[in-house]
Amino acid sequence: MASESPQERHVVFRRYLDAVGLHGMAGAEAAGLHASEWYALSLISLEGPLTSGELSARTGLTTGATTRLVDRLERAGYVRRVADPADRRKVLIEPVADALSRIGDVVAPARRRLAEVLAHYSPQEQDVLFDYFARAAPAYREATREIREATARARKAGE
Repeated sequence: MASESPQERHVVFRRYLDAVGLHGMAGAEAAGLHASEWYALSLISLEGPLTSGELSARTGLTTGATTRLVDRLERAGYVRRVADPADRRKVLIEPVADALSRIGDVVAPARRRLAEVLAHYSPQEQDVLFDYFARAAPAYREATREIREATARARKAGE
């Protein structure tokens, strides 16, 4: 791997990202969800309960689209709406425990296969990999924000 050219590394990385994206789509399909629903459910399960507004901001969906997404997730039994204990005027979207178990079953093959891959790395190498993941995730979120802002500007300019 160290002898690969920057272009070859770019191709390897693109194939990795494509595989991750394809896995996400397959997971969503297996769970009976759309990709945006899968992502929203992942956010809620990782971050804890979110308001619809917070979910809208994090997914990049309009408030109306977010309401419809939450409606679909609720009908499918993945989330429920609950009153915010800190502010009864607010409603939180929280995952249903059984739903997280069902999602765990869907992603079990990836967890198993990735555990096999990680077993080939020393603990120190795994520390580097997980440091990369921790740093890359916010970089991708920021790049996503930039893309959305540029797209919104382009749409506005085309009106």
